Amino acid sequence: MQMMEAIRMALPGAVGLLIATAAYAQGGPVARVNGVAIPQSRLEFLVKAQVAQGQQDTPELRANIRNALIEREIIAQEALRKGLDKTPDARAQLELSRQQVLIDAYVRDYIRTHPVTDEVLQKEYDSIKSRLGEREYKARHILVASEAEAKDLIAQIRKGASFEKLASEKSRDPGSKARGGELDWNIPANYLKPFADALMNLKKGQMTDAPVQTQAGWHIIRLDDERAFKAPTLEQIKPRLQQNTQQQFIQKAIAELRAKAKVE
Repeated sequence: MQMMEAIRMALPGAVGLLIATAAYAQGGPVARVNGVAIPQSRLEFLVKAQVAQGQQDTPELRANIRNALIEREIIAQEALRKGLDKTPDARAQLELSRQQVLIDAYVRDYIRTHPVTDEVLQKEYDSIKSRLGEREYKARHILVASEAEAKDLIAQIRKGASFEKLASEKSRDPGSKARGGELDWNIPANYLKPFADALMNLKKGQMTDAPVQTQAGWHIIRLDDERAFKAPTLEQIKPRLQQNTQQQFIQKAIAELRAKAKVE
């Protein structure tokens, strides 16, 4: 008796799942709302999206998506009955949504037909590695607004003033000011070019003889230390490099399409 009671209690949920999944097995619409069929392809698309986000493809998931699709269809039909699809805002949003679907489809197709090969990745990696260089530097700097002020600070340091103290008092760089102008270990490629060029020309413990101008202002730079730089291996950065390279390919393809387009 207890077993039969348990079966009877489970019947409503089980029947609901059977109804929700029967159409999928038959390949027909998942439901009809006021005579309008909701195609199975629509449900499968949403199931695929949920699975891609980590959910399991279960009867419960499919039943929930089916119910959501039914509700969406009911609301959409009511909006159409009221003529809301003809309002300027709705028409603009519908067209933008259509365009976005087509754009996404184009990008997916491009990625499928233009895969990033290991050869391309190796070439891109070698190019990046060559730009990174073989040395990294530990430096301090003082950033000020004018060349005259920078020259005055250089004169003070040459007379024995503390570089660190002046940096903490005068520098306009909030990131290094509190540390006496100290910068983290870094490669030249991560600095603005005038700064990087000046830094690489210094010897350990040496300060720039003249202020160095960048778009940030005027710098007084001191090299505290340097060491060999070990770049990450291709395998360590491969996923991100592949993504970045693919994005570059897509942007290039879009630029080519725009160049061919007649824009008036």
